[in-house]
Amino acid sequence: MSRYLLVVPPLVGHVNPLVAVAAELAGRGHEVAWAGHAELVRRLAGPRARVLDCALPPAEGLDRPPTLTGPAAFRFLWRDFFVPLADAMADGVAAAIEAFRPDLVLADQHAVAGPLVAERLGVPCATSASTSAELVDPLAGLPKVRAWLGELLAELRGRIGDPAADGDPRYPAHGVVAFTTRDLVGDVDLPGGVRLVGPAVTARPGGAFPWDRLDPGRRLVLVSLGTANADAGARFLGAAAEALAARPHVQGVVVDPGGLLAAVPPEVLVFPHVPQLELLARCAAVVCHAGHNTVCESLWHGVPLVLAPIRDDQPVVADQVVAAGAGVRVRFGRVGAEGLGAALDAVLDPAGGHRAAAAAIGRSFRGAGGAVAAADHLERLTTVAVR
Repeated sequence: MSRYLLVVPPLVGHVNPLVAVAAELAGRGHEVAWAGHAELVRRLAGPRARVLDCALPPAEGLDRPPTLTGPAAFRFLWRDFFVPLADAMADGVAAAIEAFRPDLVLADQHAVAGPLVAERLGVPCATSASTSAELVDPLAGLPKVRAWLGELLAELRGRIGDPAADGDPRYPAHGVVAFTTRDLVGDVDLPGGVRLVGPAVTARPGGAFPWDRLDPGRRLVLVSLGTANADAGARFLGAAAEALAARPHVQGVVVDPGGLLAAVPPEVLVFPHVPQLELLARCAAVVCHAGHNTVCESLWHGVPLVLAPIRDDQPVVADQVVAAGAGVRVRFGRVGAEGLGAALDAVLDPAGGHRAAAAAIGRSFRGAGGAVAAADHLERLTTVAVR
């Protein structure tokens, strides 16, 4: 049996896919440990998870202004969050490797302390791609931003990695486990060593929900912008609620974790949190920010989407969904109730083919294997690494 150390950032969407992989590996008799924020990992992976805690950077100054988008948002994310996170986590990752002695480190692509510290200590490492956007070179049209990021990562390597090494730490020698399929990514050139395993969707605690308030005679539509965009969505959520209220054949559930909606039409249900996976099994459509997890979980259930990307990987993911025919894209900052309503009507119309396309992607997801395929691949990598 082998030992696997999973290195993760303190981001729910980046931890969740690996929770399923960790459970699969443990079920096969392997030893699994985590390096990351212990409280978050145990909340998602269970209280019995073995977690070697890592420090986090100071919280001051990490809140991105909600209006920051495009290249400016990308620079902020790396300069002010991912790189300081790597510096803060480096000692904890090194201590975890020394204590656990893994045969393979599997690090989220954005927890770059994982591959950099592993290379310094001579431990085999692969990365996991929680979003397909990193696989399609989102900086291809931004050469200055790409060069800037390369310099930033080179400086980071000089501090916590092997200064004699080179290459992008997001794509280490043992490759990348990517939680998507060709049906969503499309026919594009992928970096070497990428293994597409499909989303690792697994049941998770959903919490209480008033299921009796759902009307089986109406088509259910879920609206969510995720937890990371709670400060940016008041206007959009209001427009979505208005569009839903104008459609009596639809029942809308709006997720509002920040309590941004002051007045809501009585026809629309609003909750701070919902059991998303359970709701998706009943949904006819989803309106969201094109976050990769929400998109993949929706498509897993064959649910078409209205996509309003805000920043980061979201525009890339939205374009992939639209190109696959499974959704309609709108402009987050400008669309109103009328435009959202028209987009919703389009994805709900069977003649538009969006639901059929979503169902096809869902079949490809389930056929790819998810956590089982990821565990198979990691076992093969470990066999090669220990020879």
